[in-house]
Amino acid sequence: MTTHFDPINRQTVAEGVREALLDVIRSGELAAGAQVPAERALCEQFAVARTSVREAIQGLVTLGVIERRGNRAYVVEHLPGVDLGGNDHRKRKVTDIFEVRRVVEVPIAELAACRATDEERAQISELGARFDADMALDDFRRCDRDFHAAVATASRNPALAELYSKVLESLFKSTDFDSLLTASQNEAVVRQVIREAADAHKKIAQHLAVADVDAVGKAVEDHLNQVETLMIAQMT
Repeated sequence: MTTHFDPINRQTVAEGVREALLDVIRSGELAAGAQVPAERALCEQFAVARTSVREAIQGLVTLGVIERRGNRAYVVEHLPGVDLGGNDHRKRKVTDIFEVRRVVEVPIAELAACRATDEERAQISELGARFDADMALDDFRRCDRDFHAAVATASRNPALAELYSKVLESLFKSTDFDSLLTASQNEAVVRQVIREAADAHKKIAQHLAVADVDAVGKAVEDHLNQVETLMIAQMT
């Protein structure tokens, strides 16, 4: 039987694709071990761009629901328990923030990869090297803000950098965001976020240092998808 999906009509397209895929996996229509339809087929059935499908697939990979084998994706043999956030207003706010970050940060990083001076590339590399898997949350957030601010400056677009500073301000002043990060029951997930984000920032800095625009954009997008998915799926 061929699995059929309806077109997605949602503001957050990738989230809609992810939830639709998760629904058919949970129902058993896509059974454990089954191959996930190819990206092109999913794009046609959902009537969305390939970037949205890739973002949705990556989110399910991070959740442990899908695994990659070579160039294809498969449903894992033993599905974990997954909670995408339900009606938790805090997680809805987190999703909104990350949606804005994705829209703004990816092009900023790509511009920085093209336009940064040698001094700026060196500074961003130095900031990337400060990240450590075992660093405290406060230290991580301070490094995170400094790193992204430096990338925004290196985009050589003052208006875009100013816009992004407002995004950062909204993020760091968000009580919803803070309440998830500082809750004692989320400590293990926060440690995972820091470990994975530390590695992600180093990769972003490495790609930016050699002006690899495509790799920088993908690294930023992968990083944001990864952190958002962990916060939405595993924090309470």
